[in-house]
Amino acid sequence: MAQLTYRQAVAAALAQEMERDPRVVLLGEDISSGGVFKTTLGLRERFGERRVRDTPISEQAIVGAAMGAAIAGLRPVAEIMFSDFYATCWDQVVNEIAKARYTTGGQLSLPLVIRGANGGGLGFGSQHSQAVENWAMCVPGLKIVAPAHPADMLGLLAAAIRDDDPVLVFEHKALYGGKADCPDGEHVVPLGQAALRRTGDDITLVGLGLTVGTCERAADTLAGHGVAADVLDLRTLVPLDAAAVLASVRRTGRIVIVEENPGQLGWGASIAALVAEEAFHHLVSPVTRVSGGNVPLPVAAPLEAEVSVSPERVVAAALGLLRPATAGSTSAPGLT
Repeated sequence: MAQLTYRQAVAAALAQEMERDPRVVLLGEDISSGGVFKTTLGLRERFGERRVRDTPISEQAIVGAAMGAAIAGLRPVAEIMFSDFYATCWDQVVNEIAKARYTTGGQLSLPLVIRGANGGGLGFGSQHSQAVENWAMCVPGLKIVAPAHPADMLGLLAAAIRDDDPVLVFEHKALYGGKADCPDGEHVVPLGQAALRRTGDDITLVGLGLTVGTCERAADTLAGHGVAADVLDLRTLVPLDAAAVLASVRRTGRIVIVEENPGQLGWGASIAALVAEEAFHHLVSPVTRVSGGNVPLPVAAPLEAEVSVSPERVVAAALGLLRPATAGSTSAPGLT
């Protein structure tokens, strides 16, 4: 086992797959020097300038070049420095890349990855702090990955690069410095498999990316109240491990879905609908969501914290579901 930071795990996954497959090439702004988040450090020196290519400051150029490279037989990995900037190349992603296999009747596949920094919590402001995986979740033809831990960052990014369909990998910028054990040797984590981070019979907490750690910290606090929580890390939104969600809820009877995004039409709404449709008779309390505020994220740390998801909000939501049941009341919070 080697200890890697989340950002080092990105570089390790890229190196692993570039070593394995000479068709893997990297495209992005300033990636030859490691990029703004130092996730590609040392790769140009190791693999050369033909495979690690700096691009203009143009997301349309980056994504367009990646699409063309994939059509030509390469397996490009394109970096969008901040996921907020998908807004400038969204037509190519949604109307071209996502639909290529369908519109060619399966004659064309686009084995490409688009990756980059996602989410808030660091005071980067409203145009550099959005969690935008919801933008992609409703687009048929895209796979969506959002790792929470360094080992998963390594394994899921490797799996995304090997996939024959386009994959969007959302790396949470607030996690880049976190360090944990990663397996030695080649490491690949299949897409579409959630991970149960801890087990408990009283309530299910579901997280993705940054909010997995939020759920884990909330579970620690809940344990002090005598509450044992399942913590489920979705890891990928598309494909979604619906079976893992339903298995946990059928056992615990309660669920709190914790997402960084604003609650309106969030991925948490899809999980809530899934549980309501497929596990309704196993529920002993209403499905509850804890989500980010429906406002542009402020720069000031106290204001950003006010509209962000916290362990305290998750604990309050969970106890709100458990205490009414103890008291015999039917009341419970809704969207938190």
